[in-house]
Amino acid sequence: MKYTKCNFMMSVLGIIIYITDLIVDICASVRFFHEGQYVSGVLILSFMLFGTLVVQCFSYTWFKDDLKTADQESQDCFLLLHCLQGGVFTRYWFVLKKGYQVAFKYTSNTQHFVEEQTEQHEVIDRVTDLSMLRLFETFLEGCPQLILQLYILLEHGEMNFIQSAAIAISCCAISVATVDFQIALRKSLPDKKLLKGACPRTIYLLYKFLTLASWMLSVVLLLFVNVNLTLFLLLFLWLIGLIWAIKNQTQFCNSRGMEFLYRMVVGFILVFTFFNIKGQHTRCPMSCYYSVRVLATLGILFMFWTYPLSIFNSDYFIPTSVFIVLTLLFGIIFLITYYGNCHPNINEDTKGDEIDGKFVERYCRMRYFLME
Repeated sequence: MKYTKCNFMMSVLGIIIYITDLIVDICASVRFFHEGQYVSGVLILSFMLFGTLVVQCFSYTWFKDDLKTADQESQDCFLLLHCLQGGVFTRYWFVLKKGYQVAFKYTSNTQHFVEEQTEQHEVIDRVTDLSMLRLFETFLEGCPQLILQLYILLEHGEMNFIQSAAIAISCCAISVATVDFQIALRKSLPDKKLLKGACPRTIYLLYKFLTLASWMLSVVLLLFVNVNLTLFLLLFLWLIGLIWAIKNQTQFCNSRGMEFLYRMVVGFILVFTFFNIKGQHTRCPMSCYYSVRVLATLGILFMFWTYPLSIFNSDYFIPTSVFIVLTLLFGIIFLITYYGNCHPNINEDTKGDEIDGKFVERYCRMRYFLME
């Protein structure tokens, strides 16, 4: 369990994608306002503010918890930084600064083994926190924005540079955040085997991305049929996810308020993709989840085909329907392939260091987070 030079480069890539995504979203909203599409501009800004406010709340809470665990006093500068929406940038600064030292300072024959291991754990924990926050922001901001961008594209049948860049960056951000979360999750937990190799990571990425793409396009089609019906469906699915999180009695946050906010975020994530929120066996819940997903997608397609073509650009009618079916089909195939052949099993033989013969469990909030 080491933070390598490759991990450092992935952190650099992460902040580049984060900044690029932020700039493109701002440019897209400005363009919408300039073209008189005020509703679209307001929605883009609303998604951005909602996502970043939730992320800042979790980030500041975790900073306070970490300082309390280390018997240090809370610093007002952290509160100010998060009020100015700089929590994620602050965490990236800490990760890149400390990560560079760890990745390039130590060698395989270092004599400072204890110091190296301590700093390795510190960097990995910070990267893990960052991956969690990016995952939150991806689903709270990126997925709704991508649905909106796809809706506008299919409605007008035209794509400008900013719009195409927004769609591409959103897809890239969702993909990177999803895979990065899975890698960080397993690296931070000593009883989990690492997700090694390009093949398992690629299959996991394709499973998540294809099922997400199919569902988001299905939601876009339903928006053309009836906006109120779409909002009702998404609200209903969110309530089901929230109830599921409450039923599983998640214990991720120290305060009741933040725990309820966490469960609300979990419910929102479950609207778009499946996650194991308690680290338990999920064959039955996952089977039910994707069975409902298939039925909902087919129902939306049936409803869409029964409506007249005048509500939709006919040039995209058949290709969009075929794309939804194929992405869902291949997404399910990659899901079965990943869990059947590529999923790392729990390492039950994990042992502690031979120095004292006992495994010392270190504090890691990831243990109480979404698990896969």
